[in-house]
Amino acid sequence: MANVVKTRLEGPVFYISINRPEKKNCINHETARQLVTAFEKFNEDENAKVAVFHGEGSNFCTGYDLSEVSRGDFEHYDPDFLEKYRYLGPTNMKIKKPLIAAIEGYAVAGGLELSLMADMRVCGKSATFGVFCRKVGVPLIDGGTIRLPRVVGFGRAMDMILTGRGVGAEEALSWGLMNRVVSDGQAVAEATKLAQQIASFPEQCMLADRNSSYYSLDHTTEESFAREYENISVLGESIKGAQQFMQSQAKKKSKL
Repeated sequence: MANVVKTRLEGPVFYISINRPEKKNCINHETARQLVTAFEKFNEDENAKVAVFHGEGSNFCTGYDLSEVSRGDFEHYDPDFLEKYRYLGPTNMKIKKPLIAAIEGYAVAGGLELSLMADMRVCGKSATFGVFCRKVGVPLIDGGTIRLPRVVGFGRAMDMILTGRGVGAEEALSWGLMNRVVSDGQAVAEATKLAQQIASFPEQCMLADRNSSYYSLDHTTEESFAREYENISVLGESIKGAQQFMQSQAKKKSKL
C-alpha cells in the first residue's frame, strides 16, 4: 500500500493527493493513515504556506472503500488511531494553514467530507457532489453534518443530506460550496494560482484573520470581537507592509 497518498512541495505550495485512481480514490484504512501523515507534514513544514489537496486521475474521492466495510475490516482497526482521528483520517485535525481542494469528477460521501476540510474549493465543470452514502446506509461521521450546513446553509445541507442527490458544479458554485468552476482538468492549475496568490501575502496577518474567522463559528459575538482584537499582536507585520506600500506609491509618482 505504499504511496496511496503523494506529497510534494513546490515553492510555497504543498500538494497532497490521494493516489488510488483505479478505486476512484476511495479511502481505506491505510490511505487514512497516510493522509494524516501528509497533513501533519504540511502543518509542520515552515516552507509550506498553502496546501492544494486533490485526487490522482479523474476523481477527487468517492468516499470510504465499501469493500472494507462489507468485510467488516473496520472492526479490527487500531483503536488508538480512531480515538485520535476519524475513519477518513485527518477530518478532525486542525489544519494550521490555508487549504484548497482541487476537485475533478466525483467528490461524494466521504469525498465530500474531505473536500469540506478546505478553506476554498475549486472544481472542474463536470464535477459532482453528494451524500451518496445515503443510498447504502452509511452515516456522515467525518464532519459532513457539521461543515456542510456552515458552508451552504442548513436548508441546502438538508437537501443534500436527506436526498443523497448529486449536485453539479454550477449549482455548487451558486450555493457557495465551490469558490471557482473551471474547465475539466484545470482544477489543480487554478488551485495553484490561488495558493500562490495567498502565499504572496504577509503570512501572520493572513493567518490571524483566518483563525479569527474559524473562532467565531463556535463562540459568542462578544467573545469573537475580543479574540479578533488580539490580532493587534501582528501589527509589526502590518507596519512593514504599510511602509512597503507607501514606498511603491512614491516610486509610481516619481515616474510620472
